[in-house]
Amino acid sequence: MKTICLYFEIHQIIHLKRYRFFDIGTDHYYYDDYENERSISDIAERSYMPALNAIGDMIRDNGKAFKVAFSLSGVGIEQLEMHAPQVLEKLQELNNTGCVEFLAEPYSHGLSSLANEETFALDVKKQCQKIEEYFGKKPTVLRNSSLIYSDDIGGQVAAMGFKGMLTEGAKHVLGWKSPHYVYHCNIAPNLKLLLRDVEFSDDISLRFNNADWEGYPLFADAYIDRIARLPEEEQIINIFMELSALGIAQPLSSNILDFLKALPACAKEKGITFSTPTEICMKVKSVSNLDVPDTLSWVDEERDVSCWLGNAMQREAFNKLYSVADRVRIANDPRINQDWDYLQASNNFRFMTTKPSNVGLDRGIYSGPFDAFTNYMNILGDFINRVNALYPAEIDNEELNALLTTIRNQGDEIEYKDEEITRLRARLEKYEAAEEEKTAVKKTETKKAAPKKAPAKKAPAKKPAEPKPAAEPKAPEAPQVPAEPKEEEKK
Repeated sequence: MKTICLYFEIHQIIHLKRYRFFDIGTDHYYYDDYENERSISDIAERSYMPALNAIGDMIRDNGKAFKVAFSLSGVGIEQLEMHAPQVLEKLQELNNTGCVEFLAEPYSHGLSSLANEETFALDVKKQCQKIEEYFGKKPTVLRNSSLIYSDDIGGQVAAMGFKGMLTEGAKHVLGWKSPHYVYHCNIAPNLKLLLRDVEFSDDISLRFNNADWEGYPLFADAYIDRIARLPEEEQIINIFMELSALGIAQPLSSNILDFLKALPACAKEKGITFSTPTEICMKVKSVSNLDVPDTLSWVDEERDVSCWLGNAMQREAFNKLYSVADRVRIANDPRINQDWDYLQASNNFRFMTTKPSNVGLDRGIYSGPFDAFTNYMNILGDFINRVNALYPAEIDNEELNALLTTIRNQGDEIEYKDEEITRLRARLEKYEAAEEEKTAVKKTETKKAAPKKAPAKKAPAKKPAEPKPAAEPKAPEAPQVPAEPKEEEKK
């Protein structure tokens, strides 16, 4: 039985402000807050909310028969938290239906998988924690930024414990093979690969409203008929795109949402189901390994990484950024980490591209690739100076790691001792309270056990003593007359 795996990406560009050479060292804030708020509010109103409401209607109307997957970059979630929280609330509402799966991807939506294995693993882990915080589920399938994949990246993803990974069904990789099967990583057989069907996906995301396209207008029943006519053994049809395709790339006036809502009923008539990536990875066996020695993506005709690293400017910026990756990871400073996430975003390198593209590129404030490169390098210069100011370049990474590990261990020891002191104080207070209670009980028992004494007899009151008679006054003594001298004395 054929099944459709429908997946949407949600990511928001962090717009950098105009940053001059003379701002280096004096201004450490790099972002255009007004443009960030304006752009996310606009895309939420014109695309995200109408599209998510339509998907909610599809789940309500079709029950468990319709399923869909999303992935959200960490920096995209941060923008939604600040400027469009209603989008996250709607996603939580859809999550409660049990018909939605959320995938892992790098938090920064950056190119860390091409530069630093440990940074890539930390980037993915951080996003998984954010997804679990919002939706209560730990992702089991990963989608790298712009579906970037190679054998080495697949090995890294398998080592992280993921069951599967999404990537591009590029013709130069598949050759004669079809994207409508499950494959596995060439160096990690336990990691299953789901390949995007380029034609079916781009019919919706790129060509739906193009009046010059030979398939215009596209109707849901005709679209499902094409899927049903595929060879019987080709059972997995992976339709991957950005959610902003519904409302931005293809305006709502094109009736793109009506087309989308008609798909489940048309698929049911043909016996075609909908599945999430994890369900497919769990139920369907791999038919073969996929050999991808060179990196591929879903961008441009080449389906490679040349749109980010195709010229000398891009490679210079990329190498300079990731030259401090280990120090940033070791230091783990909150303010530095936030800037690190935003500066890693792949669109910063995309603005520097000099190659033509069949998809229009809006460079924002930049007049051209060199302007984008100059502005980014000014910001990056200030950022690296801040990193070196915190942790001098003279200290090598191993020494810095050992030093910070010692500091963290001491901090943990102090925290443990504080907890122990708090615990002992609580025990002491409990003990003192128990002793006081025992003392009070003993006093009460002693009072109850003691015999009552008979009241003492009162002594008779003493009669007041009679007053003594006053003493009679003595008669005054007669004055003594001196005796006459004897005869002998006279002589």
